[in-house]
Amino acid sequence: MKNLDPFKPEDFLILVVDDIRKNLQLLIEILDTSGYGTTFAISGKQALERAKVTEPDLILLDLMMPEMNGLEVCKQLKKNAKTEQIPVIFLTAATETNYLIEAFESGAVDYVTKPFKTPELLARIKTHLDLKRTKDELKKAYEEMKRIAATDELTGIPNRRSIFSLGKQEFERSQRYNSSFSLLIIDVDKFKTINDTYGHDIGDEALKMMVKITLNCLRKVDYIGRLETEEEALAKKGHLGRLGGEEFVVILPHTNLKGAYKAAQRVCEAMTKETLQVEDKTVSITVSIGIATYDSKDQKMEDILKRADLALFAAKENGRNRVAIMHNEQLKVSQ
Repeated sequence: MKNLDPFKPEDFLILVVDDIRKNLQLLIEILDTSGYGTTFAISGKQALERAKVTEPDLILLDLMMPEMNGLEVCKQLKKNAKTEQIPVIFLTAATETNYLIEAFESGAVDYVTKPFKTPELLARIKTHLDLKRTKDELKKAYEEMKRIAATDELTGIPNRRSIFSLGKQEFERSQRYNSSFSLLIIDVDKFKTINDTYGHDIGDEALKMMVKITLNCLRKVDYIGRLETEEEALAKKGHLGRLGGEEFVVILPHTNLKGAYKAAQRVCEAMTKETLQVEDKTVSITVSIGIATYDSKDQKMEDILKRADLALFAAKENGRNRVAIMHNEQLKVSQ
């Protein structure tokens, strides 16, 4: 995780909640003087609405208010996904242990007793804002790590682990509801030759171009993911006759064989209309595609993938730049 930027009060918005205007004015003046951004509410109901709209970084909440007291406000804040992570500091004249225990049980992070000392109040505010932004940064770092772990570095699409996870979800859905579900395996034709002739940088550009074109041919509900990187493929040299990391899988939810064939043909045709420019040469890129669809006899997603792989092999053996289907143990290759 990167180092946090220096603490600047002007970067934060604090919601002050008190039903007594004199108290509000005093608190807002203290916060404004210290550089914080402020907003306020004079009732519990107004505080809940203001918190949802402004999403403050911290809430100073009076414990004793008419109609809806601070405890109830805090409980409601913690039930809402938009406001549950906002730290709440109670302002209270109560010092009884029972009240303070209730305050923490409602979700508050701290309390300040009235009459408060300004340096203490500001110190507590800064402490909890620092804790919140550290927590926020950790959450961002975790989400970024999850994204990186699930993404193919070169193309930005789901990697093998991620696309298999998505595929298994669709497979289980098809099993449960007996719905259609198809897979495409796309292989860039003569990819090794492209790499050997023009270099790996051009090979990478070819893969990125193929992914971009394929995405434009798919629906929003469809997924494309990379089966393996070139390094992973080389580590399993000879596996099913694959030449390298040029294979990609497309998941087509709620799609029968006819729909999958149309999608595959769109990709093939779109690829033939695009080229890569390498210095003074124009490089044409084509793909071969294998198709298979869910069958009630399938036990796992890999069963469909295996048939799609066999279809892909047939497409390449029959001249490349074409689509092949494996269905009911029969192969059909487009012309």
